[in-house]
Amino acid sequence: MELQLSDDQELFQETTRRFLETSTPLPTVRELAADEPAGFDRSWWRQGAELGWTSMLVPEDRGGGSVSDRGLLDLALVAEEFGRLVAPGPLLAVNLVAAAVAEAGTDDQAAAHLPGLLSGETVATWALAEPGGSWTVAGVALSAQPDGDGFVLDGVKGPAEAAGQADLVLVTARTGDGLTQFLVPTDAEGVTTVEAGSLDLVRRFAEVHLSGVRLGPEAVLGPVGGGAPAVERLGQLAVVLQCAEMVGATQRVFDFTVEYSFDRYSFGRPLASYQALKHRFADMKLWLESCHATAAAAARAVSDQAPDAGELASVAKAFIGDHAPAILQDCVQMHGGIGVTWDHDLHLYIRRVAQDRALFGTPSEHRERVATFIGL
Repeated sequence: MELQLSDDQELFQETTRRFLETSTPLPTVRELAADEPAGFDRSWWRQGAELGWTSMLVPEDRGGGSVSDRGLLDLALVAEEFGRLVAPGPLLAVNLVAAAVAEAGTDDQAAAHLPGLLSGETVATWALAEPGGSWTVAGVALSAQPDGDGFVLDGVKGPAEAAGQADLVLVTARTGDGLTQFLVPTDAEGVTTVEAGSLDLVRRFAEVHLSGVRLGPEAVLGPVGGGAPAVERLGQLAVVLQCAEMVGATQRVFDFTVEYSFDRYSFGRPLASYQALKHRFADMKLWLESCHATAAAAARAVSDQAPDAGELASVAKAFIGDHAPAILQDCVQMHGGIGVTWDHDLHLYIRRVAQDRALFGTPSEHRERVATFIGL
């Protein structure tokens, strides 16, 4: 996304790319989709954690660390590479929970959960949405009822990424008029997961069913009833990483479509030689570069926790969420009939981008947020 990277960032990006190209090329992604119930291999995920994929949003004094002094920008590089190869693994889910614990957790909570998250031993996810609801704070209906010095949770959360494979779920619930976040082990009594559908071939989703789940005060992450700022922050992080992933996927598809247009001949000429197609490629390139710039601006703002971070994150999701799928559909048209077959890799990218577009707010929902930010 960024025009200029430091030497360390370039090395980190290249190392991540080489690892993904070697360990999970697209044929392997197809195999995981068909043969791996979890969609990813735990030992592979631990190797990724060793490369730093899970530590970027955790400060050094809590065991984390980043390549630069702006961990979100470093993690966005990883997300971009994930999009480039439609890679498996709960990158977004685990990092959101790690960030939440690092920012709001007590020392005891950090000691209990961060080592496993950072090493890749623990898989976690954030359960914000609820069935049939929106990916906004207004969509949170599950209520946590006081029970002595703890709480009881009853209801359903999700769909949440990797909830069926997770060891820990960060549950957002209502307590009175406010929001409270809870760290819920999936092996706690009363917790079950039910598999949900997924458009992406290697991303698994599930609903989290909570039936009389009793939680002590040690499960409360942050202030009781005061979790709204933390929820907003996590939402911004999620959107930035999604945008980076969508941009990475779209860039890769655009690149191999341009290459195909020079290799594919029609009436004795390469497709790329036709003026009408040149115009379409020019339009796609303009949209794609705008996607890069918008994603980068949002990542910098959210990284710095700028006053307009929420607005820029929503601008990015609204713009990229509309234009990335449009670019991919144009690339399908450029490929002709082969572009709509199962054998071609295009559909893997379309699935990833379409799913990212829908999660944590659709473009229309984010346009509504922008309108609110600017006072409309």
